[in-house]
Amino acid sequence: MKPSETPLLSGSGITKVFGFGNNKTIALQDIDFSFREGEIVSIVGESGSGKTTLAKILMGLLKETTGEVLYKGLPRQLRKHSQRKRYWKDIQAIFQDPFSSFNLFHKVVRLLDDCIELQGLKLNKEERLRRMKEACSFVNLKFEELMNKYPFELSGGQMQRLMIARIFMLHPKVLIADEPTSMIDACSRSTILDMLLKLRDENNMTIIFITHDVGLAYYISDTLYIMERGRIVERGPAESIILNPTHDYTRQLIEDVPKIHEEWNLA
Repeated sequence: MKPSETPLLSGSGITKVFGFGNNKTIALQDIDFSFREGEIVSIVGESGSGKTTLAKILMGLLKETTGEVLYKGLPRQLRKHSQRKRYWKDIQAIFQDPFSSFNLFHKVVRLLDDCIELQGLKLNKEERLRRMKEACSFVNLKFEELMNKYPFELSGGQMQRLMIARIFMLHPKVLIADEPTSMIDACSRSTILDMLLKLRDENNMTIIFITHDVGLAYYISDTLYIMERGRIVERGPAESIILNPTHDYTRQLIEDVPKIHEEWNLA
């Protein structure tokens, strides 16, 4: 296999079991996936389908019970803090609740400065400030107005933008976006999606959307993975799956959005 053909992030036989004996719950069962550089993937399923558990395993926040995840064709090394830190330079996430993603006792300037620390860059104060201002400008925030505020002083929309500003600074190879627009209004949702897609285009970043919204997934994705009860029941090009679904569960999801083309202006 040529290097260019090696998946950026892949996994085989991923199973996650919580608990033991009669109390065990199989959250994921025998999951396979393969994500290419620059690809936009949506993992779609209803609440309880296992998609967020999979996202946490991709991030290295949960360890799979069995199976193996490969990054750039090699097994991940995540036992040591230094190894996880190196991995997280390349793999970042945006979660549904932005307030859970930040230390509420750190001001905005500290939250953004931590991005520079994670990269291990040795910059003077002026260069650090310049980078933070540039990141805020990318997401239409004024750094000077926010730098001394705490997260709880910001709106949900501002927090989502701040999360994207962090991604702008970190330039990760992979972004895992777990329901990133579910807590904001429709206008802000469109803006946030446009920002994420612009980042993908500028950095050739792989984006993995975790969502229950098959309409959104169709609108933004190259590839869909449909999850039901901890299993991948269908996968393939987004248009092919939406127009010609083969699994009953996929059909059910699509039927719940009867005007998918009109809703996303995709005539």
